[in-house]
Amino acid sequence: MEIAKLEAKPRNASGSREARRLRKKGLLPAIVYGHKIEPETVAVDAHEVELLLEHGAHLIELQINGAAQPALIKDVQFSFLGTDPVHVDFVRVARDERVTVRVPLEFKGTPVGVNEGGLLEHDMMDLEIECLATEIPDSIRVNVGDLHLGHSIHVRELALPANITAISAPESLVCSVRAKKAEVEAGAVAEG
Repeated sequence: MEIAKLEAKPRNASGSREARRLRKKGLLPAIVYGHKIEPETVAVDAHEVELLLEHGAHLIELQINGAAQPALIKDVQFSFLGTDPVHVDFVRVARDERVTVRVPLEFKGTPVGVNEGGLLEHDMMDLEIECLATEIPDSIRVNVGDLHLGHSIHVRELALPANITAISAPESLVCSVRAKKAEVEAGAVAEG
């Protein structure tokens, strides 16, 4: 797994005025914390952060004053419209440390139940997992091709890669094929 690199420049000033000034320069205010080391305030390139988020990056290598530190993107705060990142939180990690992250689910196939008149409903779009920091998958594949009308997939039924543990409750519903509402309502009216 290739780890993306991101240059971070130390910053001393803080506050909303300083944050606006940084954003005008194409930078984002950020903080790096964890591993019982004093938190550091830094500035990172906004465009590079957007690219990392777009590609679903979790683990990155922060370059601060020439020193490389592996870190996870812990939290991203967005503008009031929810489009542009305005602040990023990074947490330091060790490469051999187990971490908890949310990974998107990738649904593959067309359920048999859709041809039977059903509709595939996604109850989860991502899954909370625990794994080594260097083994975070881009996504978890969910094969829905064999699902019939009225059937569902739970977290316990997912085929997870080795060394990855689901944190979400095993009984949690991932997806299901349900009858379309119009057909259910029409059936109820006909019975009445």
